[in-house]
Amino acid sequence: EVQLQASGGGLVQAGKSLRLSCAASGFTFDDYGIGWFRQAPGKEREGVSYISERDGITYYDDSVKGRFTTSSDNAKNTVYLQINSLKPEDTAVYYCAAARAGFYKYYNGPYYLGTSPYDYWGQGTLVTVSS
Repeated sequence: EVQLQASGGGLVQAGKSLRLSCAASGFTFDDYGIGWFRQAPGKEREGVSYISERDGITYYDDSVKGRFTTSSDNAKNTVYLQINSLKPEDTAVYYCAAARAGFYKYYNGPYYLGTSPYDYWGQGTLVTVSS
């Protein structure tokens, strides 16, 4: 059974940091890249980052560059999203998703911030940032 388990969310004060984890199981981790998405109340889901060890890339939405860092631990089948200098507008449910790797050369970064490449989705973890 394919599972993507996002965790690490919580209530934090603005300016603090948080690290989210996405633990994957049930598929060949090395064959997939992992995207992070978030959905704030009343808003559409938006992609914030993508990492593919196979393609050797990480990609970020401009809105989070410099504050968000995604990394992968293939030995643990886990991808992380480090969020620094949290802002109230970062409040959202954060989801991780898996997309087949190896195709980045045919597409570009913004493609992987959309939902269409993704085969599997996790259940989300809530991040609430207080001002």
